[in-house]
Amino acid sequence: MSRREPLDRLYALVANEEDARTCRDISEEACREVPGNFFKIILANVLTKIGDLLINPKTVLAWLIGAVGAPGALAGLLVPIRESGSLIPQLAIGAWMRRHPVRKGFWVFGSVLQGACVLAMAAAVWWLQGLAAGLAIVGLLVVFSLGRGFCSVAMKDVQGKCIPKARRGRLTGLASTLSGAATLAVGVSLFGGDSEPGMLFYTVLLLAAGLAWWLAATVFSKVDEFHGETAGGGHALRQAFESLGLLVSDAPFRDFVIARALLMASALGSPFLVVLAQDRADGAALLGGFLVASSLASTVSASVWGYMADASSRQVMIRGGALAALVCLGVAAVALADPAWGGLTWFYPVAFFVLSIAHSGVRIGRKTYLVDMAGGTKRTDYTAVSNTVIGVLLLVLGGVSAAVSLLGAQWALLLLGAMGVLGTLWSWKLREVE
Repeated sequence: MSRREPLDRLYALVANEEDARTCRDISEEACREVPGNFFKIILANVLTKIGDLLINPKTVLAWLIGAVGAPGALAGLLVPIRESGSLIPQLAIGAWMRRHPVRKGFWVFGSVLQGACVLAMAAAVWWLQGLAAGLAIVGLLVVFSLGRGFCSVAMKDVQGKCIPKARRGRLTGLASTLSGAATLAVGVSLFGGDSEPGMLFYTVLLLAAGLAWWLAATVFSKVDEFHGETAGGGHALRQAFESLGLLVSDAPFRDFVIARALLMASALGSPFLVVLAQDRADGAALLGGFLVASSLASTVSASVWGYMADASSRQVMIRGGALAALVCLGVAAVALADPAWGGLTWFYPVAFFVLSIAHSGVRIGRKTYLVDMAGGTKRTDYTAVSNTVIGVLLLVLGGVSAAVSLLGAQWALLLLGAMGVLGTLWSWKLREVE
């Protein structure tokens, strides 16, 4: 029995079909390597998601900013920097990447860069204090986000070349389920006790996260990727800005970007649930409740969303968006009508759990839709353009929702709930691509 046979059988079980090698839109040589690539990509994803939990800007990094004595205002920069900092440069990254026939090296580079930045953060919080330590964390997070940008563009392209249609959604879903289970265990160990961990504990977490990204890079470097299409020469930035023309000339792609922008409500709503809860209770146990809720939601729902996305990623976007809108509007209504519900400490973690399920659906649905709607170099262009546009809009909408939240977090949730409704309706306009 060859070493590949167990992977082939396992892949056939996951694919749930008699001929697990049926390939619809990838080359024959790539088709032969699908089982091995499937599990290599999943393992790399799981490792990076564990790393993401260990340096979560809403929890670990925010705590470290205060622990090292840095100004609290720096903590407010962490989430926008990590998200927008990885999205906005992707237009240029994609233009550069599409000139190379094999692109897994870009993902490996991005993962190595992220790991190096996290290890440098560990050194910074151990050796520095006050403003210097805080600025070091923020500065390293900027570079870290650039590495995330490389990984984001390259992952969709490599996945599109190595994994056939009707299998990409379950790959993303299974990776999220496995990483959710792992992060759930980590979350319980972090916040299950009554005592607050010390600086050494958090420094070790950063070291472990950095090593997780480096191990992920090693695994991903083993993916068997074959040469694909490349675009012609030319200056990468000029090509990048020319790619923005897709928003004008490509109506289906433009509709997808609009739907994705409106469905950002599923991600932007989470912090305001935490704010509402913190106004009524505090402590590590409550923070642990949110972390566990997020991990548990990914564990129980991601694979289901993934299988559904292989049938219709458009329907997954619609259902996830509708659920997110319902949660945002429902929590806002409760907070406005009966503030006494704040005394029920379980209410907001449960709402956070449901919103996390919705966000998992939106994320898996739009990722699968984007990969399936285009092939060749157009897939790279679609990814880079949409991510760059979303990165800019994320800063704008994040600022608007933050301003509205000065009136109360519930009013920000009302705004985001309305966005979710519009995003759901706009997703209904999208064509099927599976």
